[in-house]
Amino acid sequence: MPGYDTPAASAAPVKILVAGGFGVGKTTFVETISEIEPLRTEERLTAAGVGVDDLDGIESKEVTTVAMDFGRLTLDDAGVVLYLFGTPGQERFWFMWDDLLNGALGAVVLVDTRRLDRSFPAVDFFESRGLPFVVGANCFHGEQSYTAEEIGAALHLRDPRTPVLMLDARERGDVRGALLALLDSLIAARTAGVGA
Repeated sequence: MPGYDTPAASAAPVKILVAGGFGVGKTTFVETISEIEPLRTEERLTAAGVGVDDLDGIESKEVTTVAMDFGRLTLDDAGVVLYLFGTPGQERFWFMWDDLLNGALGAVVLVDTRRLDRSFPAVDFFESRGLPFVVGANCFHGEQSYTAEEIGAALHLRDPRTPVLMLDARERGDVRGALLALLDSLIAARTAGVGA
């Protein structure tokens, strides 16, 4: 099948979660970088979600992820294959996060500073489970009103060394940069742990 060739046998598989609140750009993030046609489990928003799904600030949203997104990226230069699992954002689907966490080495937590309060559950989830992550402040409409330091402070990150990155989930270079920053953090943490 075209586009579904297997990665090099010598490449190390790495499972990465892409998480965050409802409507922060997780599906777009995975679609932007995946070298294969990404698996999407999106459904149209219907009247059944009225009063359940908070569309404040994202009124134009028409579809939502109900299980997960999946994509793959081979980093030939690093000898690594990233398997990307985008989590569902609505609270009623958070029960799936623990299952998706199994085997993951790290996460990218996307945030929308226009609705930052929707990001606290994802940050809390990964901090409470000890999974390393980076924060990606998705710059909607190419704008970001806050600095990385301000965003980190507003999120009350337990570890002040947690990287906070500005990105546009539609830009391949930004998405790749966020994933590489996460890998750098994972390598640094592992190296520090070995030297301790």
